[in-house]
Amino acid sequence: MDEATLQFYRSNAQSYADWAKAPSTRLRVSRPAAAGRAILELGCGAGNHSAVMLAEGFSVRATDGSPEMAEIASRRLGHPVEAMRFDQLDAEQAYDGVWASACAARAARRARGNPARIYRALKPSGVFYASYKMGENDGRDSLGRYYSMCRPSGWMRPTPAQVRGSRCHPRPQ
Repeated sequence: MDEATLQFYRSNAQSYADWAKAPSTRLRVSRPAAAGRAILELGCGAGNHSAVMLAEGFSVRATDGSPEMAEIASRRLGHPVEAMRFDQLDAEQAYDGVWASACAARAARRARGNPARIYRALKPSGVFYASYKMGENDGRDSLGRYYSMCRPSGWMRPTPAQVRGSRCHPRPQ
């Protein structure tokens, strides 16, 4: 993650958590699907999505790149939240799903190993959800946070070499 962006979240963790919106309407889960399923949430922020997943019965590993934000989310959830950046993910075929809502765009484009790490962490039938900002030019917003814009060419898909190295297969489009 970009150091200035991480510092923004570290310095503004409580304000951001107080402002945090409700979970995304894209998060749709059902109790029968949850039984025994493990989900990794990357960049959980205040823990809103993790709260929904936990309530539905998923086993959730919630993480955030900011230790301060992780602590706030852990208190809110009554559930452990680990301070972890994308580049620290080292799990292999451990999760039925990886949820990265509104945080993957903060990962610098130079961190191209992140998609391979995420795919490696998924079980063979696992699902990866991420939301990105579409655009052509990477840069900073008015708060100084870095955004790595997603171009239609889809930079977040692992290359064939990354897939071979991760011992997994690309997900069908």
